[in-house]
Amino acid sequence: MARMSRTKLNRAAMWAAGGTAIAVLALTGYAVFDGGDGSAAPPDEAGGSPSAGPSPGPSYSTPQEWTEPERWAVLPRGKETDGNGNEVGFPRSTEGAVAMLASVNTTVVEGDRTLVEEQLGIYDSYLSAARRSEDYAERIELQAREREKDLRRRMGADVDGPLPQGAYLRSYVVGFQVVEESPGEVSGWLLGRTVARGNERAQESTTYTRTLMAAVWEGGDWKLSLDGTARAAQQAKGEEPGIAAPGDAAFNEAGWTALREAS
Repeated sequence: MARMSRTKLNRAAMWAAGGTAIAVLALTGYAVFDGGDGSAAPPDEAGGSPSAGPSPGPSYSTPQEWTEPERWAVLPRGKETDGNGNEVGFPRSTEGAVAMLASVNTTVVEGDRTLVEEQLGIYDSYLSAARRSEDYAERIELQAREREKDLRRRMGADVDGPLPQGAYLRSYVVGFQVVEESPGEVSGWLLGRTVARGNERAQESTTYTRTLMAAVWEGGDWKLSLDGTARAAQQAKGEEPGIAAPGDAAFNEAGWTALREAS
């Protein structure tokens, strides 16, 4: 697989919801969407399998008053950056596993950067060897190309070439909640925020997701485990934390831990 550089930045305008966590979905399929600030319910773009979609969640609006998160964490960085521009070499700890999963969920589509590049970069850098195969890589690429076409259609962009001036989709993790932890496997929920804009005159939109994922210790680093994610989904069934932004009292009630930037 060709190596590529990766720009590291990572629900209102609904074309954004269609792109949220796209790079992760083909690899895990356990993302759940809630509406963004001032948004209607999003389309079913993700779900319990790489090819299925979830039921749209209720609309979510960020409250006006700030409530300080009760739990904060600073996740460790990877020791180095690989040929895809992704951080690797995370410490063997629960926080190290969560840091890797947060990196998987950090992505940007902007300018000439495509979803296909993002998805293949994640596959190459983070997927456990237990699920690697030429057929699976091809499947991921095909799904990414279809989602890329849909995203560009919603943004009014050409099929090829850079996105419209000022258009972007950036997703990143703002909180997490551990489900199970051991020296060899860690699973948990990741709370994601996506900000997006269709062009330089459009208003920026914000959307939130919760994504269930698992990491396995393999070859001296944490890797994304699909089998572990499936086990975590069975265990967490019916116990999904509520989606709320940091600063919302519901964020604390749901048990999320907020993230601070590492120095």
